[in-house]
Amino acid sequence: MSLRLLKAAAAALALCSALAPALAQAQTFERPVRIVVPFAPGGTSDILARLISPKLSEAIGQPVVVENKPGAAGNIGADAVAKARPDGHTLLLMDIGSLAVAPSLFPDLTYDVQKDLAPVGMVMFGPYVMAVHPSVPAKNVAELVAYAKANPGKLAVANSGVGALNHITAVALARGLGIDWKNVPYKGGSAASRAVVSGESTVIINGATATLPFVTNKQLVGIAVTGDARLPALPDVETFKEAKLPLADAGTWQGLLTTGKTPPEMVARLNAELQKILAMPDIQQKIAEQGGSVRPGTPDDVKSWLATNIESWGGIVRAADIKTN
Repeated sequence: MSLRLLKAAAAALALCSALAPALAQAQTFERPVRIVVPFAPGGTSDILARLISPKLSEAIGQPVVVENKPGAAGNIGADAVAKARPDGHTLLLMDIGSLAVAPSLFPDLTYDVQKDLAPVGMVMFGPYVMAVHPSVPAKNVAELVAYAKANPGKLAVANSGVGALNHITAVALARGLGIDWKNVPYKGGSAASRAVVSGESTVIINGATATLPFVTNKQLVGIAVTGDARLPALPDVETFKEAKLPLADAGTWQGLLTTGKTPPEMVARLNAELQKILAMPDIQQKIAEQGGSVRPGTPDDVKSWLATNIESWGGIVRAADIKTN
């Protein structure tokens, strides 16, 4: 080997040696990690965060704390993560459908969904369950639509907050079916579910993870589910497709994100740990028991999903002329 090649190899080796500590530091967790859930405790995002946090803590050697910051259809919590230090120690776990509708629905949004947040990975897909309070005289879609048309304005549909994806879904359904029902916002899917159980509201369209237990316990009556197939826990409840309802593929897409401009090495480390957690049989079983399915993938998968759905759901918001006020 020539002297020139030897010098070049030595320089390359020295560069790698110099970069190695920096790369390792970019992937190291130096203090406790927060998972911000921008909804109240008990909803789908909160359930998932509390499943994942102990596993992530074990993997990174630091405490992982779940912090609920509800309000403004998830935007208060999302904004807090967008403005955090970009080092991967502040995470956001939420239904990213709410992020997809936010740019069209909130003209004064205080953060840029695609620039100020860095996707880590998708966590799960959970179909929506449409259910009613037992006082509503309906056991299926046809009976619910007939009742709604005969009693315009009487049904009150609980949602996770103005601009949440289940709110947009309810508005789009009403337009598509020619019915008139009220939309009532709550601070998260758990609060919305409890409101329908108590009779304060009468209808809910919400993630199966948070809503399914109320249906199986007969506190609510299941009407229909989104997704490709009926839920094993609700074999007699028809799908949106079977009932020829619009938005048959709507549901809760739960994703994990961190602050924009977080070093790519840290995002890659977070994604790697997330994939390991989602591959654990006990995690998969718990998610399946709640009516969901694990959706592993890359940060770019979430980035592409957001780009596509910001456009498609934005079209629905504009067509329905949905306003936050």
